[in-house]
Amino acid sequence: MAEKQVKSRQRVADHGEVFTAEREVKAMCDLVKSETERIESRFLEPACGNGNFLAEVLRRKLAVVKSRYGKNPSDYERYSVLAVTSIYGVDILADNAQECRERLFALWDEEYTAVVKSAANPQCREAVRYILQKNILCGDALTMEQSDGSPIVFAEWSFPTGNFIKRRDYRLDVLLKENTDNDAYSDQLSLFADEPDGTENWMIDPVTHETIPRPLREYQPVDYRRVQENG
Repeated sequence: MAEKQVKSRQRVADHGEVFTAEREVKAMCDLVKSETERIESRFLEPACGNGNFLAEVLRRKLAVVKSRYGKNPSDYERYSVLAVTSIYGVDILADNAQECRERLFALWDEEYTAVVKSAANPQCREAVRYILQKNILCGDALTMEQSDGSPIVFAEWSFPTGNFIKRRDYRLDVLLKENTDNDAYSDQLSLFADEPDGTENWMIDPVTHETIPRPLREYQPVDYRRVQENG
């Protein structure tokens, strides 16, 4: 078990890298069992390593997708992609981030191929790889910066209608910012007024009229199998 939890003594010394054992991973996921079994429930692992926690969460989500939609290949495909879009991770080491992406893709692809069989779509596989490239990043969750020094930016994925997927990009530091100043922002902002200094990362929700994070960029909805062509 120790070998599986440690890649090298040097990595432990340099980064304190010790992976959580499978038994503990399962036990901790059981503490939020109902959420791990909600297909659309989002999970962020700020020190994801090679994906022990995220793989277990995705495995549970895909089990739910199979139980509900396994007899309908098109529905299974769509909801399995939705499950992947809900998984996010950050790791300070690039090899861990890449290994995590590959591990999650392999897990998804094995289940996808087994369920849909000859209906498997190569374009869908490309889409899932692309989504994981955007959702699993190399960076430091403490500084909220990527390895190149730029802010960590995550894509929010949603299915507004049918097979269409919509992407909106957000800065992680804005999403996690405490709401201590939000009341002040609400007082200053209006739907049509110029933005006061310091509020460029916030906007007023036109429905709830609450202050919410402003996306860095929004993309037009596109068929989920073609999301890799949209940015």
